[in-house]
Amino acid sequence: MPDFFIVGHAKSGTTALFEMLRTHPQIFMPDAKEPWYFASDMRRRFNPPGSSGPPVTLEDYLALFAPARPGQRVGEASSCYLWSRTAPAAIAAAAPQARIIAILREPASFLRSLHLQLLQTHVESERDFGRALSLQEARRGGRDIPRRSQRPQLLQYYDHARYTEQLRRYHEHFAPEQVLVLIYEEFRADNEGTVRTVLRHLGVDESHPIERLDANPTILLRSQPLDDLVHSVSVGRKPIARAAKGTVKALTPRAARQRMLRLTQRRVVHAPAPPPDERLMAELRARFKGEVQDVGEYLGRDLLKLWGYEDVG
Repeated sequence: MPDFFIVGHAKSGTTALFEMLRTHPQIFMPDAKEPWYFASDMRRRFNPPGSSGPPVTLEDYLALFAPARPGQRVGEASSCYLWSRTAPAAIAAAAPQARIIAILREPASFLRSLHLQLLQTHVESERDFGRALSLQEARRGGRDIPRRSQRPQLLQYYDHARYTEQLRRYHEHFAPEQVLVLIYEEFRADNEGTVRTVLRHLGVDESHPIERLDANPTILLRSQPLDDLVHSVSVGRKPIARAAKGTVKALTPRAARQRMLRLTQRRVVHAPAPPPDERLMAELRARFKGEVQDVGEYLGRDLLKLWGYEDVG
């Protein structure tokens, strides 16, 4: 059972932290980020064709950590655990001595980045961020849910930013010294210092060299059908795609094929994130100013100042 859990949020540096911690010789984290095992309220509606999905049984879950060496700290990262209402109690029941690591990001930029991420993973289909926000109530009632959305629970954008409520769920089950709350903007500004704080929290050697990493950047998905086509060819899901993949596979080494896929996605499917709608961002900041003040007081931090909310109306 893991010794520590990176519980989220998504688009808040969890992937970068996961990758940097994995390089430490005293830490083991499996290749599979996002097991989602303890978030029973986040089960998929369906598994995509050709996907086995996340581990469902305890045996499958524990198998993720079987390669760990004796003496290593074992951890996992599932960005939904902070959002999940079931994960804190379930983690505490299975690993009461575990260390918890949460990362909070300024709410407006977090939700905008999350929307782009959900478009990329096909959970969301509404490209207009403001329109996607307006659909939350309908989707809570089971309407206007994208056909291919595996986890429509994630489309309740405002629920993601209920930071105080989320942290309280963990503090109900874990002692204060077991829960480390990081601020994304500070992590971005000082990767090394933040990671060394995490290493101290985990009780491992904090002098190990740390390489700065910017993983999972925010991007725009140009077209979901185009993304489907590229992915279909890469996995050979349909007859034409299987034939195309077979031809490419016969002519190209595996490493070159992977580079080709990444290059195609980067140049054809993905695009730089567009500039935000400043009016909508201002509305979001006004909406969440109270939450920012509350979580700042809860943590003993001046997040109004850090996140630039002092002059928000």
